[in-house]
Amino acid sequence: MIPAMMKYILVTGGVISGIGKGIIASSVGTILKSCGLHVTAIKIDPYINIDAGTFSPYEHGEVFVLDDGGEVDLDLGNYERFLDIRLTKDNNLTTGKIYQSVINKERRGDYLGKTVQVVPHITDAIQEWVVKQATVPVDDDGVEPQVCVIELGGTVGDIESMPFIEAFRQFQFKVKRENFCNIHVSLVPQPSATGEQKTKPTQNSVRELRGLGLSPDLIMCRCSTALENSVKEKISMFCHVEPKQVICVQDVSSIYRVPLLLEDQGVVSYLSRRLNMPIDARPRKMLTKWKEMSDRSDRLLEHCSIALVGKYTKFSDSYASVIKALEHSALAISHKLEVKYIDSACLEPGTLQEEPVKYHEAWPHFCFGVRGTEGKIHAINWARIQKKPFLGVCLGMQLAVCEFARSTLGWKDANSTEFDPDSKHPVVIDMPEHNPGQMGGTMRLGKRRTIFTNDTSVLRKLYGDADYVEERHRHRFEVNPELKSHFEEKGFRFVGQDVEGERMEVIELDDHPYFIGVQYHPEFTSRPIKPSPPYLGLLLAAAGKLQSYLQKGCRMSPRDTYSDRSGSSSPDSDISELKMPSISSE
Repeated sequence: MIPAMMKYILVTGGVISGIGKGIIASSVGTILKSCGLHVTAIKIDPYINIDAGTFSPYEHGEVFVLDDGGEVDLDLGNYERFLDIRLTKDNNLTTGKIYQSVINKERRGDYLGKTVQVVPHITDAIQEWVVKQATVPVDDDGVEPQVCVIELGGTVGDIESMPFIEAFRQFQFKVKRENFCNIHVSLVPQPSATGEQKTKPTQNSVRELRGLGLSPDLIMCRCSTALENSVKEKISMFCHVEPKQVICVQDVSSIYRVPLLLEDQGVVSYLSRRLNMPIDARPRKMLTKWKEMSDRSDRLLEHCSIALVGKYTKFSDSYASVIKALEHSALAISHKLEVKYIDSACLEPGTLQEEPVKYHEAWPHFCFGVRGTEGKIHAINWARIQKKPFLGVCLGMQLAVCEFARSTLGWKDANSTEFDPDSKHPVVIDMPEHNPGQMGGTMRLGKRRTIFTNDTSVLRKLYGDADYVEERHRHRFEVNPELKSHFEEKGFRFVGQDVEGERMEVIELDDHPYFIGVQYHPEFTSRPIKPSPPYLGLLLAAAGKLQSYLQKGCRMSPRDTYSDRSGSSSPDSDISELKMPSISSE
C-alpha cells in the first residue's frame, strides 16, 4: 500500500548532464524541511553498476560512504549535508540493483512462469522500491518522512533512463496528482557572440519529457545571469506552464544561496498548493541561518591556503566531500578557502629529473594530503619537519606511519604491504573485515566506533572531550599493531583505537602544531553548521588560531555567531546552540 500522505517530488534534467540537479533537489528538500516537514531523498542512477564502489574517481567523482557501508553517488553527500540527514544504501537506486532484484525473483519462481519484461516487471520493481524507501526514517528523531525528493540522474532522452521515466509515468496516476509533482531542470545557454538567452534547448527538452508522459510542474532554468521576463514568458508559452512556474536558477556566489533563490521565487508556496501540504506561513527559521552563512561567505576577506596532495587531483569531484569539509571549517573561522591541488606524483624525486618544472611548481604549494604513495611520503616528511599543519585521511594516515618509520625509526624499507608485500618492516598490513562473496567484500565499510585512549589528545578535545566517536570507514589495510610501541617511544602516539583495541584509528605527533592522521573519513559527516573536528583543527592551525581555540575549551567566540533568530535546522531537535562562529584573534 502507498502511504496516503507521502508527497513525491521527481527532479529530472534536460539538455546536458551535470547541470546541477543534485544541488537543486537538495535545495528543494532544504526549504521544505525549513517549514517543519520531514524530508528524505532518493538518487536514481541509470547505469548498470550495482553501486558506485568499483568506480574510478574519474568516472563519477568520489565514492560517498554511508553509515551502513553503502558506497553511493556523491549526490547523496549533498542530500546529507543540506538536509542534515542520514541515508542508507537503498536511497541510491541503480539499474543494476533493479535488474538484480527482478532476476533474483525470476530465478526463485516468483513470477510463476510468466515472461519477465521491462513493462510491467522492471517498472513495477522501481515503483515498489521508491515507495518502500520513502518511508524509512532519516532524521535522528526516527519520524517517518512526509516528503520524498527523487533525483533521476542523466538526461531525459537517454536510452538507459527510459524504464525509470516510464515507471514514474505510471506512478503519477497510482499516487494521485496531489501527491506527485515533477521539477524539470534545464539549461538556458547565453552564447557570448550575441549575449541572448536561448530557450530552444529547454523547449526541446520539455517536449521530449511530455512525449514520454511526464509534464513538468516547475521548470528550473540554469543560466549564467538572471532570466529576462521575455525569456521566462517564452518558456511559459512553449512549455505549457504559467510564468510563475518558470524558476530562474542563475549562477550564484555560493551554493548556500540556492535554497534562498528558490524560496524568493515562491517555490514553497507553489509546492504547498500543488501538493496540498499543510505548511503554515510562519517565518522559515532555518533559511535565516542559510542566509547568514551565505552573507558571511561573501564577506570573507582573510584567506587560508590548503594544499590537497592526492592521486586524482585532475578532477576536483574526486575529493568533493574533502573540499566541502574544508569549506565548512573555513567558513566557521571566517576565512576564505583556497585549495591548491597537487598531483602526488609531481612531488617524487624522479619528477625532478624527468619534468623539473612540474616538480618545482608542485613543492611550494604543499602542506596537506589525502592520497598518494612515494610523492605523498615526501610531502608528509616536509610537513612534519617544517612543522606545517597536516591532516592525513585513510591512506594519508598510513603513509604518515610509513614516513615516520623511515625517517625517525631508521626502517628504510618501511612500507605498506599493499605496495611492498616483501618489506622487512610492514608497518601497514592487510587486516580485512570479511564480508564474503562480493567485490570489496573484505573492506571495512561504514560507521565504526573509535575509542580515545589518551586524555590529552588534541583531536579528542576538538571532538568536545568525547570518550569515543563514530565515523565512516572505507579501507582494507591497517597500521600493524605489533609495532605500535616502537612509534610511541618516539612521541608518535596512537590516541584512538577500535573497540577491540586491535586497529589504530587516530595518530598524533608530539611537539608539532597539528600533525593528525585518521583511518576513517571524517569528511563524510561534515555539515555546513557542524564542521568536522579534524578538518576544523587543520584550518584553525593553518590560520594560527588552534591554541586560542583549545584554551577557550573549544568554544567559538560569541561575537560573530549566527543570530538566535536562526532557530533549528531540524523540525524536532534544537541545534541552535551549535552556532557557527567566527574565531576572534588574540
